[in-house]
Amino acid sequence: MQMAGSSLLGRVWIRRDVFWELTKRDIAGRYSGSFLGLLWSFLNPLLMLAVYTLAFRQFLGMRWPNMETGADFSLMIFSGMIVHTLMAECIARAPTSIVSNVNLVKRVVFPVALLPCVTVVSALFNAALSLTVLLLFVLMSHHSLSLSLLYLPCLFAPYAVLLCGISWFMASVGVFIRDITQLAGIITTMMMFLSPVFYPASSLHEPYRSWLLYNPLTLIIEQTRGLVLFGKAPDWHALGLYALVALAVLLAGYGWFRRTQDGFADVL
Repeated sequence: MQMAGSSLLGRVWIRRDVFWELTKRDIAGRYSGSFLGLLWSFLNPLLMLAVYTLAFRQFLGMRWPNMETGADFSLMIFSGMIVHTLMAECIARAPTSIVSNVNLVKRVVFPVALLPCVTVVSALFNAALSLTVLLLFVLMSHHSLSLSLLYLPCLFAPYAVLLCGISWFMASVGVFIRDITQLAGIITTMMMFLSPVFYPASSLHEPYRSWLLYNPLTLIIEQTRGLVLFGKAPDWHALGLYALVALAVLLAGYGWFRRTQDGFADVL
């Protein structure tokens, strides 16, 4: 595992210039031709937050345990949405990351394995913008920010590693089975309601609460809320186990991608 990890990091480092150029092109291309441009990265989560808050709090009368104000309810949902949207964007775009770049894939010298990683970093960029909006709302409502925010990179790093592994696997499968694109949308919708986005994990009864812990979003969502809204330090033991699982998924996804890569050009 250590040799595979070193080989992977070496490949990315050697091609780092290409990687960053692709990432910048991907981010810029997303807003190319739009009137508001990058502003959509701020508007999209805010609009969805408004819709969900209106639907769940005002129409359905839902309340968050130990939270009195509507602002706190919105912040709790927004925190969960950021984590879920990051995963949803990676899963939705990964199956087409190879198919939509046929001209690059058929070049013998081009590092095809970078394409799924570009999708993840681009999604992280959007997540960072959403986190900025979240912190501004926290500052306006709570009038202060906690130093625990400094731990956010430690929390999102293993999450990004996990998403890279999943993206490599789905990008490879997406070349051979085009239906995976349709399945991705179903998966992301299921994950939204099977993750503690609109409710705290503690509100579930057993055995559902125990099963929820196996959801890869649960720990990141709960820890994000703890860091941003309550000033709590991360659960380092749980985060360490999560990092080990994420590394295993990364290496498995990369191994699968490398094993199937030679057949891309023939199918495309």
